[in-house]
Amino acid sequence: QLLLSNQILELYNAYRKSVVFQPEDILPAYRTRDINQSIGAREEIPSTREAQWWLGSNNWVTSPKVGKDGHVFMANAPHRRLAVPSLRYWVHLSAPDWNVIGGGEPEIPGVSIGHNDYGAWGLTVFRTDGEDLYVYDLNPDNPLEYRYGDTWESMQTIKENIEVKGAEDVEVNLHYTRHGPVTYIDSVNHKAYAIRCAWLEPGGSPYLASLRMDQATDWESYREACNYSHIPGENMIWADKQGNIGWQAVGIAPVRRNFSGMVPVPGDGRYEWDGYLPIKEKPNIFNPEEGFFATANQNVTPDSYTEWDAIGFNWSDPYRGERVEEVLRSGQALNMEDMKRLQTDYLSIPARTLVPLLEELKPQGELAVAAKERLLKWDYLLTAPSVEAGIYVRWEDELKDRLFDYFPDPEAEQVEPAIQLTKIIQWILEPSSKMGTPSQEQIEAYIVGTFDSAVQHMEESYGSSMENWQYGQESYKHVQIMHPLGRVVNDELKAQLNTPIIPRGGNQYTPGATGGNKGQPHGATFRIIVDVTDWDQSVGMNSPGQSGNPSSPYYKNLYEQWAEDGFFPLYFSREKVESVRSEHYLLVPEGK
Repeated sequence: QLLLSNQILELYNAYRKSVVFQPEDILPAYRTRDINQSIGAREEIPSTREAQWWLGSNNWVTSPKVGKDGHVFMANAPHRRLAVPSLRYWVHLSAPDWNVIGGGEPEIPGVSIGHNDYGAWGLTVFRTDGEDLYVYDLNPDNPLEYRYGDTWESMQTIKENIEVKGAEDVEVNLHYTRHGPVTYIDSVNHKAYAIRCAWLEPGGSPYLASLRMDQATDWESYREACNYSHIPGENMIWADKQGNIGWQAVGIAPVRRNFSGMVPVPGDGRYEWDGYLPIKEKPNIFNPEEGFFATANQNVTPDSYTEWDAIGFNWSDPYRGERVEEVLRSGQALNMEDMKRLQTDYLSIPARTLVPLLEELKPQGELAVAAKERLLKWDYLLTAPSVEAGIYVRWEDELKDRLFDYFPDPEAEQVEPAIQLTKIIQWILEPSSKMGTPSQEQIEAYIVGTFDSAVQHMEESYGSSMENWQYGQESYKHVQIMHPLGRVVNDELKAQLNTPIIPRGGNQYTPGATGGNKGQPHGATFRIIVDVTDWDQSVGMNSPGQSGNPSSPYYKNLYEQWAEDGFFPLYFSREKVESVRSEHYLLVPEGK
């Protein structure tokens, strides 16, 4: 009997949902008249499963060995869902024994990405599985008792009164097992489900360790600060004035000795966490021989690492990280301009791997043959307005969407309908690793068949002239950041709240990551590149602007510059800051 259903995690997933306003929530004078548009025109958002592969960040540190004239760099571009107001906020905090500049989320104290007088630091997600779903047998005579070991244990119940605007208060009963909050009670099958979460432990306030990092003076003091960084799992990097660089993975990680954490487990005591791995024992490195260290949410855990019981399984595709490493290990002495180009780089390693496979194949029809010839002469850059990029990205989507059409596997498709591109390319190049031993003809049929269907899709969508197939147009790869009220207000307010539509390049596999949608849903609105050798040469970005007030001139003044992959100077010295000061406020306590 099938016991698992969407109801089990309905409450758990509820907090992830975006706030959605309806036209009736808006006063009539400010409400949109186009009800159909406000209801029907929803953002194209990937599934939760796909989004965890797309959402990510890039960061790297380079030693004097890599930087031109011995300069040391720290670069960071954290990727999150695009939002207005901006997720992060730039600040320069200067006080006795405190001088730090950088960004963080406004509700969280400290600077989570930035630099002080001694060093610079940044972060990307280090996949850490800090949750488990437990399944309990319930006492048929008492649904609030569950089996643990040889006895029945009682759930803890907390009554909460929830005030509802314009309606009666609602009283709810919240139930807890020894593992955590109960998300669902199945009274028919006498089952209950609860989630154990590492982030519910004391000290789980996200990024609170930034306060310690902000005062680090060297690698050891920075690493000690990292030891307090419980949530979330991150790749923390460091570069200092002495030319030292380092990486420390952080985040409390449960140690699972006898299970993987990939599927629900019985909550009867047989599958318990063996504590948490001490953070300093997570993967780390100091002054690597190559002279750099880079992360992009791919698996950077070295093969020599031993504590695999505390390492997760889900990682982003490796292509962003591979491209960054490719440039950093090129042997060229890199300067700030090189760092800027790399952080917004649109070269597609998957394209460079897949396109040559078309050379000996014969697509169907003149248009497909012409599309193939264009790709074979292409530079693999997903830039706007490239026709070749438009053809390739559609083909890449076809390869992912139609894998099971060519290689049916109903059981696998039911469990994992979306397969990561890195696996698909691996299977194409080494088919026996997944597909058994298909003939070369089957592999070629998959490659050329998906290419033909991609060209057909482009013709149906944009017409028979390939000049209209450009990547980076309103109907095919653009960006617009929508305010939560941006679809339900009148046209005047829409223009004030929302940003304009601007063409974009890249996708989820390029260092300049823009997601896999036609409209960019995620990306690095906050960017920083620190010249550790000369702080005043550092640069940054924050889109759409610093202010959350739509009436402010700083609400979206940085949006177009960001969309064009630009930066602003990130001055640190008092002299430089004063030279570009726009406004000055002096706050004096009352009575002083």
